[in-house]
Amino acid sequence: MARTRVRIASLLALSAPLAVLLTGCGDDNDPPARDDEDRTAERKPVVVVTTTWEGAFAKAAGAEDIEVIVPQSVHHAPDYDPKPSDLAAVAKADFVLYAPFEPYAEKIKEAAGSKAKLVQVNLDNDPEKAGAEVARLAALFGTEDAGKKWKSGFDGEYARLNGELKAAWPGGQSPAVVSQVFTAWSAKLAGANSVGTYGPEAVTPAQLAELSAKKPALVLDNAHMSTGTVLPGSGARQVRIVNYPGEDLDLLSVYRNAAAELKKAMAGS
Repeated sequence: MARTRVRIASLLALSAPLAVLLTGCGDDNDPPARDDEDRTAERKPVVVVTTTWEGAFAKAAGAEDIEVIVPQSVHHAPDYDPKPSDLAAVAKADFVLYAPFEPYAEKIKEAAGSKAKLVQVNLDNDPEKAGAEVARLAALFGTEDAGKKWKSGFDGEYARLNGELKAAWPGGQSPAVVSQVFTAWSAKLAGANSVGTYGPEAVTPAQLAELSAKKPALVLDNAHMSTGTVLPGSGARQVRIVNYPGEDLDLLSVYRNAAAELKKAMAGS
C-alpha cells in the first residue's frame, strides 16, 4: 500500500515580484504546459491544502503527496495570519484545496499561479456530505478506485460506531442534545435526539433560556470555536467535539474520537 507523504509547508516570504516569477518563469527548454488530466494520468497529484481538514478529505480521496499550510498547532485555523504571499508551495501543486470560510483564501488564489487547480472544499463531517465530497475530489484527482475503497471502509466503521453509541444510550433512550452548528454531525453519529443548535456566535440570553428549557442531557461544543460553558445552570454535560484530524490526516479518527467522547459523556449523564 502506498504511504501518504504529508509535509507542513514552511512559511516563505513571497513578494509580489517573486509571485510573478513563480507563476511565469521558465526558459525555452521547458516542456509545454499540460492540463490537469495529462499530469494526473502519469502520477498521483501534488495537493496543497490549507488545513488538516482539507488534507484528510484529500487523503481519503486517494491523494498521496499532500502539503498542509496551516500548522496543526493553530487551534482555530481561520485565525491563521499568513505572511504576505507566503504560499509559495502552491506554485508546484496540481491542486490547491481551501474552504470558503478561511479568510486567507484570496491569498491562496493569488499565490496559486497558472498551473494549480483551485478547489473549494465543503468541510462537513456529516457522513453523506463527507462521502460525496471525497467522491468529487477522487474524480478530480483521477483516483476514483481509492476513493471508493475509502468510502467502503468508512461506511463500515461509521455503522460500527453508530451501533456502539446507540448501545450506550442512558437507560436505552436516545439522549436530548444541543449542538453547535458545526458539530451536528456528531449528534447524528450518536443517533441522539437533537433539540436545538447554537452558534457560531456565543449563546444570547434569549437562546440560553430557550435551549435550557428543552432540558438537553448533552451540549456538543465545537472545540475549535468554543465560547466556554454554553448552557450554565442547565445541568447539561458539555462534550468537546473536534472537527479537524491530526497530522496523519486520518478522517476516520475524527469520528472515533467523537464517539469516545460521547460514550464517556453518556456514561456520566
